[in-house]
Amino acid sequence: MSRRDRPDLAPLIDHALLDPHQGLDSVLRCCDEARHFGFAGVCLASRWLAPARERLPVGGPVRLVSVVGFPFGAVPSAIKRAEAEAAAAAGADELDVVPDFGALADGNSTAVLDDLAAITELGLPVKVTVELARLPPAALELLVEVSVDAGARFLKTGSGFGPAVTAAQVGLLRRLARGRAAIMAAGGINTLEQALDLVDTGATRLGTSRGILLMQALRQPAAPSDAPTST
Repeated sequence: MSRRDRPDLAPLIDHALLDPHQGLDSVLRCCDEARHFGFAGVCLASRWLAPARERLPVGGPVRLVSVVGFPFGAVPSAIKRAEAEAAAAAGADELDVVPDFGALADGNSTAVLDDLAAITELGLPVKVTVELARLPPAALELLVEVSVDAGARFLKTGSGFGPAVTAAQVGLLRRLARGRAAIMAAGGINTLEQALDLVDTGATRLGTSRGILLMQALRQPAAPSDAPTST
């Protein structure tokens, strides 16, 4: 693929800073980087939303995204709802929610639905993390249906706590979604080639902490093998 043919990845990237050992300076730098490169959003733990909202203008091009129930979703629904409410009050534009995988394992789809619906009813766009690589097919299909029924805007392949996302996984999730929700690829997106493959397969958002490296690679001149050959 020539440089000219490469899609602009910046508007697709959620610039993630979810390392719990990072402090305020890192959060503010992450916001500044997202504004500089024109990323879709900044994805943060809910405790950092207030200072990040001061750094990112309300209504600006960079969305403020909060994780909810991150990374395992293993908290009571009332606490998850409270975190979502606090995120909304702090100015979050979108919520990345980890569902109740324990209820899913028990086949309790009603509990999973109620857990998600309590958050989607707040009115913010919600991405549901499905942890695709860890779920058996039947559980994955059930979670996709429940997430769509609850009003999820995106299905997110994973939290990043697991193997790197693949284009095949994006394709599978896209087939299961059947156009009812967009697909976000996340987890181990380290190279430009990988990112482009994910987008080509159907991902319309990329969650990564390596957005700057991807943009630097994207802006490099095309490799010699991509150049037209003389005759």
